[in-house]
Amino acid sequence: MSYIQRGTRTFRMANLALFAGGFNTFAILWGTQPLLPDIAKEFHISPAVSSLSLSSTTIALAISMLIAGSLSEVFGRKPVMTISLVASSILAILTAYSPSFHLLIFFRILQGVVLAGLPAVAMAYLGEEIEPPSLGMAMGLYISGNSIGGMGGRIISGILTDYFNWHVALIGIGIISLLASLVFWAILPKSNHFTARKFELHSLVKSLFSQFKEPGLIYLFAIGFLLMGSFVSLYNYIGFQLIAPPYSLSQTLVGFIFIVYIVGTFSSTWMGMLADQHGRRKILQVSLFILLIGACITLNTNLWIKIIGIAIFTYGFFAGHSIASGWIGQLATHDKAQASSLYLFFYYVGSSIGGTTGGAFYSGYGWFGVVAMIVVLTIIGILLSIRLGFVAKKRMKLSSHSI
Repeated sequence: MSYIQRGTRTFRMANLALFAGGFNTFAILWGTQPLLPDIAKEFHISPAVSSLSLSSTTIALAISMLIAGSLSEVFGRKPVMTISLVASSILAILTAYSPSFHLLIFFRILQGVVLAGLPAVAMAYLGEEIEPPSLGMAMGLYISGNSIGGMGGRIISGILTDYFNWHVALIGIGIISLLASLVFWAILPKSNHFTARKFELHSLVKSLFSQFKEPGLIYLFAIGFLLMGSFVSLYNYIGFQLIAPPYSLSQTLVGFIFIVYIVGTFSSTWMGMLADQHGRRKILQVSLFILLIGACITLNTNLWIKIIGIAIFTYGFFAGHSIASGWIGQLATHDKAQASSLYLFFYYVGSSIGGTTGGAFYSGYGWFGVVAMIVVLTIIGILLSIRLGFVAKKRMKLSSHSI
């Protein structure tokens, strides 16, 4: 059975389907982020507590991703991804009718569980079905759907909240996502290179924990945790600052700030190329320094300078995440997909813990407290990247001696 080749109608359909699936997943996941001030106001809760509507989803997603990939080995790639997309879309609509904050959190946890089906399986599907020379392009299109979904979900929910309320915003996100799910189901080519296997829990768990014995991987897991903790903290609470005096921006304008995600799409590609030329350790550290500088610039009270700081911060984040996640495949010696899922697990746990902890710093010390937390996390990340460089260098020497 031949692979899907670039230039064919099947190739275009596969990429469009996974673009739609990525848009669906990340629009739902991040669509509540600009709504946090409205959720806090309606339910009379603090910023930190309102952030649980996002953190609860990401922690459920992180845990479920470790399971969803294994389920796809038994039941197939497309069925798991399709069920994930349709179920999460329906839950997005139901979430809009939450009469209490507790019920909202319940629905958001369920969303995190079912959302895991696409990100945990999509890359495996592409790796199995797309011809190797075109795999990089296919992966890039899928990831662009993720970033555009995250950006689009935030902007759409911000606009709908401004003109109506956050309930209508979530209904809108749910309907758009449901349509994207139907597109995904209708046009994604079936798997031709997938072979179902028995679910063996013992071997799965054993191979999963063996990843922690691989030199360097633990540092990458920690860096992913720190990167995402910083990123979500900044974006969770910048809205609280910008809708308050002296800025007093509307939800629509706050939502459009997420357009700076575009610089992340560029930085992940550009800095990845530089990492190939100059080494991952060096460019990862540069990326972390860029993130650090951007966070500090946001302390400036001038709105335009603050937005420039957010853009610089975003550039550094996406560059660092791209390099760290790409480094996983080089350092993992077996079950690379499992190693990648562990990286994403720590990545989203960082989102949950960092995002909520940032709320405590915001409530206690304002925007300065959030930035101070980000600075500490980033400095730890830089120190870990230095240590990681030594480990990777030592491993390369051992590999060359063995040859």
